[in-house]
Amino acid sequence: MSKEWRRASTQRRGGGQSHVRFDTNFAESRYAVDGFSLAADETFDRQWALTLLDLTVTRLREEFANAGKADDFESLKNCLVAERGAIDYAAVAKRLGVSEGTARVAVHRLRRRFRQVYREEISQTLANGVDLEGELRHLAAALARK
Repeated sequence: MSKEWRRASTQRRGGGQSHVRFDTNFAESRYAVDGFSLAADETFDRQWALTLLDLTVTRLREEFANAGKADDFESLKNCLVAERGAIDYAAVAKRLGVSEGTARVAVHRLRRRFRQVYREEISQTLANGVDLEGELRHLAAALARK
């Protein structure tokens, strides 16, 4: 009877369910590539910062698509990572089919909106009263580590 009771109780705790294999080889290889010179917490912070950047870009892409300007976003997105002096506004203007001045304004607006969305994405992950500016500095430092 006790064996029967044990068998019945294991069913309540997930007995009869197939086991999901946890792929530790993938995780270890990913950590080895991404975090070879970083501590585990630094690797986590870096990955978290990259995830927030990805969420921000995805949200911007959706905003442009909803406004019917998906092609404009694809033409402008590389300006997000370019240095200020390194942006070829003439080429951007040509891709957008607008004047160079209009291209400059579009890049400026995209960068400003990126900062706004990035701050919103970060603030959604913080508890009330947590310093947003401090978190921004921490994430920037995590991205700067090599």
